[in-house]
Formats: sequence, C-alpha cells, structure tokens
Amino acid sequence: MNSRFKAWRPSLAWTFPMVAVLAGCTGGDPEKPKTHALATYASATWEALPAVTDADLVAGFGSWRSACTRLKADPVWGATCAAAANVPQTANDIRGFLKQNLDVYGLRAANDNPNGLITGYYEPVYPGSLTQTSVANVPVYGVPEDMIIVSLDSLYPELKGKRLRGRLEGRVLKPYDDAATIGTKGVKAPVVAWLTDPMNLQFLQIQGSGRIQLDSGRQLRIAYADQNGHPYRPIGRWLIEQGELKKEDVTMGAISDWAKANPSRIPELLGSNPSYVFFTQNPDSNEGPRGSLNVPLTAGYSAAVDRKVIPLGSLLWLSTTKPDGTALVRPVAAQDTGGAIAGEVRADLFWGTGEAAGQLAGDMKQQGQIWMLWPKGAALPQVPQVADAVKAKP
Repeated sequence: MNSRFKAWRPSLAWTFPMVAVLAGCTGGDPEKPKTHALATYASATWEALPAVTDADLVAGFGSWRSACTRLKADPVWGATCAAAANVPQTANDIRGFLKQNLDVYGLRAANDNPNGLITGYYEPVYPGSLTQTSVANVPVYGVPEDMIIVSLDSLYPELKGKRLRGRLEGRVLKPYDDAATIGTKGVKAPVVAWLTDPMNLQFLQIQGSGRIQLDSGRQLRIAYADQNGHPYRPIGRWLIEQGELKKEDVTMGAISDWAKANPSRIPELLGSNPSYVFFTQNPDSNEGPRGSLNVPLTAGYSAAVDRKVIPLGSLLWLSTTKPDGTALVRPVAAQDTGGAIAGEVRADLFWGTGEAAGQLAGDMKQQGQIWMLWPKGAALPQVPQVADAVKAKP
C-alpha cells in the first residue's frame, strides 16, 4: 500500500504481547516492573498552534463534521457535533467555533517528545475480473464459511473489541490458516473477484479497501470484511532481513520491482506475512472508502490513528511535511484505524484514490507533531500504561 507498509486499514487482528521482565530481588520480594503512560497530553494555547490556510481550515473542519452523523450519541463529541451543525463554512466562523468549544492538547511520547511518525495510505485501483480467466486468476476471498469468531469481551470486559478467530476441529478451536497456507491450499470462501497479480492482492490487503477495474469500465469497490486472526508482519521487513533491501529503501515501488525480478520467490515473500484479509463488495460510488467510523474518508483530511491514544471522531491539528519537504499543516479528522498505526505521536493520512495518491502515500514517512482539539470540560482519554524497557545489567 505504501512505502513503509502499514497494516490493513480498519483495526483488524488483535494480538496480546507478553513482556518478559527480569527482576532483581530485594528482601526476597521480586521488583515490580515500572510502567509509564503510552502517551500524555500537554495543555497548549490556541496561539501555540502553527498557522493554517483558510482553505485547509474549512476542508479539515468539513471532514470532521462529516462524521457527526455517527457521533450524535457519543458522550464526548455529541454536544459539540450538535453545536457544529449550523456553523457556516467560512474560516472566521470555524475559528470562532473551535476556540469557543475546544481546548488544545499537544500529544507527547513517554519521554515528553512532541515529534512522531506521520505516514500515508490510499485506495488502490487494480485490474481484475468478476470471473476467473487465464490472466485474472488470483482470488479475492470473502469471509470463510468455516471461520469462527469469538468476542472476548463477552467474558472479559477489559478485552473490549478483542477477538479470536479460528476453526473448529472436533470440539477444539484451532487457529485459522495463515496466509501461506491460504495461498497454497485456498480457503472455503466465496470469491469476490479475481486479480491479475498476487502482489496487488497483498497491497490491497495492506490498504484494507480498494477498487478493481473491470474490462467493462466499471470499478468494483471492495472493502475489509474480516481477517484470519494472525498478526500482521510487513513484507518489507522480510526483504530487509533477507538482505534484499535496505531499510531506508523500502517503498512500494522497490518491493514491486523486487517481485518482478524474483517471481519464483513471491510465495516466500507473501508467506512472511501470516495475516490475511477477507473482503466484501461495496455499492458502486465515487465517495471515499469508509474508515473505522463507517463514514467516507476525505482525501487529505482524514487520518488513521491509534485509538488507545486518540479516540475516533477527534479533531486533530497536524504539522508535518510532504515527501518533497514542503510544509503540510492542517486540521484532520481521526476517522480510521490500522494495525500498524500504533504508538504515541502517530497518524496515517489518507491521500485519496488511484496512482497519484498512491505515490504520495507510498513516499510519505515524515516526522510531525499532533495536537488534539478536545471538547471543553470533557475528561481526557484514559491512556493505557505500558511497561518500561528493561535495561540489561552489565
């Protein structure tokens, strides 16, 4: 999907990392591991925000307000959305509304560093067919008939949103097939469409949505439906580990070029990422793909975030650069999530549909800062604690 290969678009598989902590002994009791907040929010003034153009302000506000239909009953954003409904789409009116209703908080990493990683994603368009042909013979699978999904929060409320996916073998739930197995043996699932290139399927799975260009001229829209439960592992990382590419050279173009030069190793490359995404067909439309908030994304003004740090529906103030180094400062709406969009100061900007958007998304791996605009009087999000890194003893 892009240069640094972030994971699928919606928040898909949930993994449960285990942190091994080596503790010394004091008086016979093990030392408790220290923790810190995943991120912190630093109160700031409106004057501290970098300036934006009127056009960017209007576009960013419009993108955020487009999701208010989904936030009517939200305890944090409901009242603000209701008040925003009648704000004229002029820069002066929007500035007045924001200052009257929202406070500013800068995102900070654990070491109080305001800088983070800003990447990009897009909606790809690939050639394909509704039926299998000699050219279009790579299946795009729907959700498998035999995949079982278990919502863990039914028993453990603290695991809200986390799911297990597997297959029943007798009375035992086994992990579902990984990508390498599915690629070799197939899967018991409907085929939504057929692509001409296995690499296009991988890029489509990383993006989580896209369009398939049919010979008739129609563009079939497909979107993430589910995932096999295995963790996402960037294929670019495998190429680095194999000594095929340097870390700084990993782009979608470089990976595509490697695949063209090494067609016999494509199954090995794709098998290095055990995650596999299943798709569903969406109605034909010219609107942007729908993110995790189930509203159409706005090119250049919608972003995927880590919802542990930034709640979906939030309005952000982003300051970064484009791949060519020019400044990019604008309000953006947190309307999507992604498996690799995790951490403290982190966002993935949606660039739109097609080749030009893909070039921007593929090259974007920038440093940047994020401010969160938060309703006045509302409690700030409760950010989870994470374990401090353990330093090896000399």
